[in-house]
Amino acid sequence: MSDQHARASFLQYPSAQAYDKPYKAPEPYNNPTVKGYTLHCLTNLVTGLPLVSHILWKNAGFGSLRALTELNDVEPRYDPTVTPLAEEKTSSPLNYTKVDISTLRTLPQDAPGRFYSIADYHEAYRSGRLTPRDVVAFLLPLIRRDVEKRSPYSAAFVDSKVELIREAAEASTKRWQEGKPLGVLDGIPFTAKDEVDVKGYKRYVGTKHDYTEGKEVETSWCVRKVEEEGGIMIGKNNMHEMGMGKLLSALKSFTNLTSLTSPTDTNGNNCNWGTPLNPYNSSYYPGGSSSGGASTVGSGLVPFALGSDGGGSVRIPSNYCGLYGLKTSHGRVSISPLPRSGNSVVINGPLTSNMADLEIYYRVLAQPDPTHHQSQLFAPPKRITAPRNKVLGICKPWFDRAVPAVQEACQAALQYLTTEHGYTTVDIHIPYLTEGQTAHALTILSEVLAEQPDLSILTDPNRVLLKVAQSSTAFDYIIAQRVRHAIMQHLAHLFTQHPGLIIITPTTPNAGWPIGDGEASYGVTDGNMQVFNMEYVWLANFTGVPCLQVPVGYVDGVKGKGKVPIGMMGHGEWGSEDELIEFGFDAEEWLTKGYSGGKLRPEAWVDVLEGSEKAKTAENAS
Repeated sequence: MSDQHARASFLQYPSAQAYDKPYKAPEPYNNPTVKGYTLHCLTNLVTGLPLVSHILWKNAGFGSLRALTELNDVEPRYDPTVTPLAEEKTSSPLNYTKVDISTLRTLPQDAPGRFYSIADYHEAYRSGRLTPRDVVAFLLPLIRRDVEKRSPYSAAFVDSKVELIREAAEASTKRWQEGKPLGVLDGIPFTAKDEVDVKGYKRYVGTKHDYTEGKEVETSWCVRKVEEEGGIMIGKNNMHEMGMGKLLSALKSFTNLTSLTSPTDTNGNNCNWGTPLNPYNSSYYPGGSSSGGASTVGSGLVPFALGSDGGGSVRIPSNYCGLYGLKTSHGRVSISPLPRSGNSVVINGPLTSNMADLEIYYRVLAQPDPTHHQSQLFAPPKRITAPRNKVLGICKPWFDRAVPAVQEACQAALQYLTTEHGYTTVDIHIPYLTEGQTAHALTILSEVLAEQPDLSILTDPNRVLLKVAQSSTAFDYIIAQRVRHAIMQHLAHLFTQHPGLIIITPTTPNAGWPIGDGEASYGVTDGNMQVFNMEYVWLANFTGVPCLQVPVGYVDGVKGKGKVPIGMMGHGEWGSEDELIEFGFDAEEWLTKGYSGGKLRPEAWVDVLEGSEKAKTAENAS
């Protein structure tokens, strides 16, 4: 793409400029662990003595950004939103909520490891085999927390408003019986992360504090649009406390602070509400911070869930639970009227078990919100119909930091894409990767602090984290935004040099995260693992580009029973979700046709349609 085309088609597209900053791998991590009473005492020390918190701030590497004097002439970029405006001739308009179900690109019924899709629910309702009422009646005992004997799946939920759910199911059932469904999502169960507002629900954000303060709230845009299509929200999903595991593990040069992160790692551990199940291997974490949504979709309970992502929080749990997860272009999906925390890095996006569901759900979420200053400017999403460039870019020294098993799985998928789907690969360079990860962390922490959170209601690790972050100055924040702009300019250079480029990395450099003894109850303080876990995911958040996680294989777990999924990410140009979706369908073919053994369905998977039918038959017989 030429600069002229970029300026004509986009609002706020960065000027293309290459930076030659050589890649330098971060120093080896060697962080201690701190737990229990020792952690509590250290928390009191850090929060009570400003000198101690400032020392930790320096040790965390925040001050290292001040050495980047070569960026003094780079204008700070405070908002990474790049908005596609022009109508493209390579796409066709389509109403994706009213579309003929037969046009959905669902997997064949005999595909290995097949999960139920939106189309399967649609057919069950259309044929009269089941009703939304039947499905909800089957699901509620599995997900409710307000019962004496909870199922293992209930840890993925914070709350389910039973009467609201049943009311929605009855209304949908009536529409189907009258032959008047609202669209392909009518009667489909889904969930939303407890970081958005939903009328009738409280909002805890992974804490024990109700951030609605007991007031009635208006449902966020991205949830409301699904409900307007007849989707049935069956509950709000569990998550990290404040979603702040993504912040802690964004730091490359942590030496002390990362050891203070017991409930806040990017693994999904939550000591307040419990840790959701990883359906593939219960001895592994589900990933975070959209842990509950990934667990719920991965267990087969719902076809799709709404997550949020400020530093991998859609993609890491999608990776750990073998799902497809889309980090959307910054500003595209609205949660209005709720203000967004971490406004310049956080987005909302879908987690699904297959690409057909991701395509439909994304297009509902991405409807422009006329009341939101960013979302309203985006052109509606459209399906790509013309031939497209298929170029995959790899920054080899960065890619190679993944463990061998992850590299091998990703390389096998890449080989399939090049031989079977005509992709080409090119070597690329991305500057300021180590510095960018630190700048990303400093940015989101500063934005969270700007909301003046009450530290006293948080657990010890997050109290320490935010107290330490208070040492950042306006000067440091501005330098971080210079780093952001430089990386965005370089990405613009790459997208200009290689039209259609998709930047490929592993999703995480590690294959899953085993649960250690006692961690489910008391938390985990593995600073080395959490920093490593965050190696690749921050880039899309900091620069605003869309990014799709796709599962590409499995390995044997080092503990427990079951395989561990491995994922790969594709980073596209700003506004290129439609191109990434096409890439996702190609990658899905690798897992279902090219990969030995095909897609795996976890042992903890729940057959919702068959279970609902059996329960209905038993009820009718009684």
